[in-house]
Amino acid sequence: MSAAPPARLGRVAILLTAVVGLGALSIDMFLPSLPALAAFYRTDAATAQLTVTLFLAGLAPAQLVWGPLSDRFGRRHILLSGLGLLIVARVIQAFGAGCGQVIARAIVRDVYPRDQAARVLGLMGTAQALNPILAPVLGGFVHVAFGWRAVFFVLAGFGTLFALAAAAVAPETNVQPDVTALHPARFAENVGTLLMDRSYLGYVAVVTFMFSGQFAFISGSSFVLISGLGVSPDVYGICFGAVAVGIMTGSFLTSRLTRRVGGDPLIMVGTGLGATAGVVMAALAWGGARSVAAVIVPMFFFAFGLGLSNPNAVAGAVGPYPRMAGLAAAVLGVIQMTGSALYGIGVGHVSDGTAVSMATAIASAGLAAFVAFALLRRRG
Repeated sequence: MSAAPPARLGRVAILLTAVVGLGALSIDMFLPSLPALAAFYRTDAATAQLTVTLFLAGLAPAQLVWGPLSDRFGRRHILLSGLGLLIVARVIQAFGAGCGQVIARAIVRDVYPRDQAARVLGLMGTAQALNPILAPVLGGFVHVAFGWRAVFFVLAGFGTLFALAAAAVAPETNVQPDVTALHPARFAENVGTLLMDRSYLGYVAVVTFMFSGQFAFISGSSFVLISGLGVSPDVYGICFGAVAVGIMTGSFLTSRLTRRVGGDPLIMVGTGLGATAGVVMAALAWGGARSVAAVIVPMFFFAFGLGLSNPNAVAGAVGPYPRMAGLAAAVLGVIQMTGSALYGIGVGHVSDGTAVSMATAIASAGLAAFVAFALLRRRG
């Protein structure tokens, strides 16, 4: 456990909240511009959605690189290296953003035991929920004022700002680096240990399926709301932000309830809520309901369930592995991002731009998260 003073840890928690949110910021800020991008390049919605899906495809292998590197050489220098890559280009940006995702989770594991880690991750999730609230709103206004290309310049500015902040604030929390972490045999052995752990896989399944449902909304909602229902890009950002309030509310309750209720019960409640909300949305869509409320209200409750479940699932997955917290967080991130990207590609190919296909994908993901955790988790 880190010996850094509490005040320093508080500043680090704020910084970690920012760097973990870089991935979401890089995706969410561009969402209002997806229809304009499709029109500019004279392509269809599914192809335009690949700009989001391929970003996730870059995030996935990136985490498997950054995690073991941080186990071997420490968190601080690897974090700074990854943030530096954020400034260059979008695919490389995705590779750099993977650094924030995995190392922030590893640092939380370095500093806090499981229950406290879930609480901190919940508080971070509450703050991170501002990203999908503010990013599409900001992206929508930047798009309207300066065009969709300007969004990328704004993202480069954020990357530079966070890199400077990390250099000034982030301490080293990996006080016992594993000198064998990068040896191929040890790496393969450690990955095998994780993939043979039913409890670990149960937690990973929760994060992956719940995020897949959220990603189905992320990649499809702009076409459903803007192209299908006639919502303007800036108003779309506000609608998207309303869903993010659900994540914020769930994450905040996680930070308050984990110690008293326990992580696993909150995961069951969160995945159950996600499954129920997804089924309601799908029923409304298949029943012919064509309104913003029929999409946003159920999605709010799905996001609320995600906020309850995912911080506890991350803490449960990474907590038992202090000596390879970076790798445990990385494998979780790889499965989460790869699974979500593949799910998004599949949804994009069958999507007709209406709420029916999107809502069906969200309902399927919520049900899968609930069933997978019930079957795979190990009690005790």
